[in-house]
Amino acid sequence: MNDKPSLIEFPCDFPLKIIGSNTERFVAEITEIVLKHYPQTPDHKIQSKNSERGNYVSVTVTVFIYDQISLDNLYRELTSHPDIKMVL
Repeated sequence: MNDKPSLIEFPCDFPLKIIGSNTERFVAEITEIVLKHYPQTPDHKIQSKNSERGNYVSVTVTVFIYDQISLDNLYRELTSHPDIKMVL
């Protein structure tokens, strides 16, 4: 168990940047994962941008988090996706 105090004050809007391979379904798959954990996330809070050469795509998502556990669960599922290179 982690007894360290959180640096995040809950509840709050929390931005995540997910970077991965620019596959045909990447953005849709990331959106599905986010909405599974945070179904109230509106479409305008999910934005994507291709890299200069088009090999990668970054998806920026702002979710309204209630606690560390739910954020950790989202992070774990995102980082287990095979096309994701980094979650910030």
